Amino acid sequence: MTDKVVVLTGGGGVLGSTLAIALAKRGAKLAILDLRKELADKVADEIKAAGGKAIGVAANVLEKDSLEAAHKEVNEQLGPCDILINGAGGNHPKGTTSNTHLTLEDLENKAPDFKTFFDLDPDGIQFVFNLNFIGTLLPTQIFAKDMVGKEGCSILNISSMNAFTPLTKIPAYSGAKAAISNFTQWLAVHFAKVGIRVNALAPGFFLTDQNRALLTNADGSATARGNTIIEHTPMGRYGEPEDLVGTTEWLCSDASSFVTGVVIPIDGGFSAFSGV
Repeated sequence: MTDKVVVLTGGGGVLGSTLAIALAKRGAKLAILDLRKELADKVADEIKAAGGKAIGVAANVLEKDSLEAAHKEVNEQLGPCDILINGAGGNHPKGTTSNTHLTLEDLENKAPDFKTFFDLDPDGIQFVFNLNFIGTLLPTQIFAKDMVGKEGCSILNISSMNAFTPLTKIPAYSGAKAAISNFTQWLAVHFAKVGIRVNALAPGFFLTDQNRALLTNADGSATARGNTIIEHTPMGRYGEPEDLVGTTEWLCSDASSFVTGVVIPIDGGFSAFSGV
């Protein structure tokens, strides 16, 4: 991967920054894109301090003008994009139900923060779909143009193991990630004749800033949902950000030159376990 230009959206987060640092160690030149430029710069500075090459770039994956400006900056400072990792994404409370199952009693619950399926906010659901799906489509439209007709280029999307079997409480996020898996396969076919491979990771449960409060209590102990997750993960633990590195390096490098259109679960066996 020496001198490959890697563009990574959502690169200021826990998982994105780990992938960026790992790829920089393999000789890639990293463009760290994030809505919060200070987070992108922090990752880029860490890479440069270790002798690598990286830049932090402000970018909103839901705004084409913002991505066009980021594309121009990346091309001027690092060169055309060789590898795109669509790492931006996430969930929103407005697309989440309060309980895993609907009961008759739920229909009588008038608490302002209590939500059944019937109370889900369309704007919240649309936000989740846009952030995950449109936030993958638009960067691909902007940066994949650099890859057409070149050798050794690829796109890596971030799906989720709940794209295989939806998790309770988060219908918007599950549906959006299922769309990412489908889009990955569609793009792999569409780009196959112009030398661009397209694959995806499907991470299981990794503790991040977005889900930490849902899975752990203030004292660090597991919530009820956290316990259920561990019980249904055959390897008995959450993923560590470094667990994504090996598969990412493989899918982004020529070691996987005949691999396209796959979605790889990295979930400690969660998606393979029936619960019995």
